[in-house]
Amino acid sequence: MNRWQNLSTRFADYKANSDCIFVGDLRNVVDFDEQALTVTVEPLIDVGTITRWLTARGYMLATTLEIEEATIGGLAMAVGMTTASHKYGLLQETVMTYEVILGDGQRVFVEREGEYADLYHALPWSHGSLALLVGITLKVVPIKKYVRVVYRPMKNTDTHTYCEVIRDVSLAGSDVVADFVEATIFSRKSCVVMTGSFVDAPTEHDATINHVGRWHKPWFYTHVRAMLNRDTDIVEYVPTLEYIFRHNRGIFWTLRDQLPEAIGNHPVFRWTLGWMTPPQVTFLKLPATKNIRWEMMNERVYQDIVLPLHTLETAISRAADLFGIWPLLVYPSRIYNHGKHAQGLFREPHPDSVVPGTNYGMYYDLGVYGIPREVRRKEPYDNVSTMRMMEEYTRCVGGAPFLYADTFMDRTEFSEMFDLRLYEHVRTKYGAALHFPHVYDKTSGCQSFDWRNKANTAPALKKST
Repeated sequence: MNRWQNLSTRFADYKANSDCIFVGDLRNVVDFDEQALTVTVEPLIDVGTITRWLTARGYMLATTLEIEEATIGGLAMAVGMTTASHKYGLLQETVMTYEVILGDGQRVFVEREGEYADLYHALPWSHGSLALLVGITLKVVPIKKYVRVVYRPMKNTDTHTYCEVIRDVSLAGSDVVADFVEATIFSRKSCVVMTGSFVDAPTEHDATINHVGRWHKPWFYTHVRAMLNRDTDIVEYVPTLEYIFRHNRGIFWTLRDQLPEAIGNHPVFRWTLGWMTPPQVTFLKLPATKNIRWEMMNERVYQDIVLPLHTLETAISRAADLFGIWPLLVYPSRIYNHGKHAQGLFREPHPDSVVPGTNYGMYYDLGVYGIPREVRRKEPYDNVSTMRMMEEYTRCVGGAPFLYADTFMDRTEFSEMFDLRLYEHVRTKYGAALHFPHVYDKTSGCQSFDWRNKANTAPALKKST
């Protein structure tokens, strides 16, 4: 694959100096075992393709991302989280088998138990720095025709109040827990908490069936925002496939940074040209100039940060203070404790987050996407310093950012945030150190510029603010 053919917001240049192996044809479904509830796919199959293939048969991946363009292999080697992760955990918890090529060229099947159990636990978050993925078997779960979505608008309230609601629905008992949980936070005082449950058909006689995936429908986050005009919970029934990809057309709310909401979400645009959205992220990266790369690093924030659930209030406040970007996204997720010798890169759950009687802690993804407040106001803004402050907070509370985005840690800070003990062990044991770049070298910093000396690397043609 070319270096622009991925969903990462980083513009990584390491492939230009690497011997690359073409894997672009590995895009197929290999096997579906309906009795074992597993599907085996090749790594370059995208979420849209496998989800359509499975939903037509009455199933979906236990952890299914909302963006069609993401690849299963990319999520497996990095991290995958979704609105069902409060039930199933990260995508890595649903993997039965990895089929990989080791540094010495040997093809092996890596499972939770057995000869390569250490590699199994080290592969997630490693970003392909331990082995070459060529196949993967994952758990699937049965679905129903509709998702019954309950929108709970909370306005003119305080942050703690809606955070308590998010915690309640995330930690609900197994007999009442929803199939899907998410929250869209529009300000310190307003939030919409959403829960979704599979149903075969609407049960209310006046039920609303909302085809949110049709080309002319409003971007989903604007539909959610409109719920703040209501004073009671709102119930809709959404066809399951359309629910899964409800955020796809607006790429959550990042499309507004390229296509202003007043235009892209206008009814005339949606009815006449809405079928053209979303643009492919990988295609948008292809013509990126040095100016665009600099702007992406310095004037945009695209971050997903995994944090313990008890930090909701402080994390929202910290993100609001540092970035001034609304809305914020919250997805709760289990983070499992696999034991001292099998935890992998993401550290074991914080004691305050462990759910009593279980081996997992409840965490969440804090999604921050957009143009920072100071940039919108055309005021001075130092993205590197700002991100480093958010990274310091994240380390202190036992969290970690997804590594698809720019991060600005040095090696010591990186090793404090991530547990590299098992990673370094298997990297040596299976010959990865001789053939694959280290995960820090592969993911850290903006690789198009020397972020430590940002003032000396701004392009000469940078537009005036």
